[in-house]
Amino acid sequence: MKNNLSMILGSRLISISDVSDNTGLSRTTVTDIYYKRANDFKLSTLEKICDFLQITLSELVEYEPQKIRRTNRNGNYTITRSTSIPRG
Repeated sequence: MKNNLSMILGSRLISISDVSDNTGLSRTTVTDIYYKRANDFKLSTLEKICDFLQITLSELVEYEPQKIRRTNRNGNYTITRSTSIPRG
């Protein structure tokens, strides 16, 4: 998952303090998201940021599903998460 908070704030010249002051979120929370130190955000936190910035959730956070590889073991299929799917 990729968050675009630093890019959005930079392009709009908005400070972390502005976000914190206008959303009621702690400066620490906004800073952790800004510097990508946190990956497990509360939806309510993201909603507050989106509302303040007037953007959609998908503009703030990008998600690309992991690729899955299926392997056959004794006639049963198991799904293994993989960064790439082998061809062939």
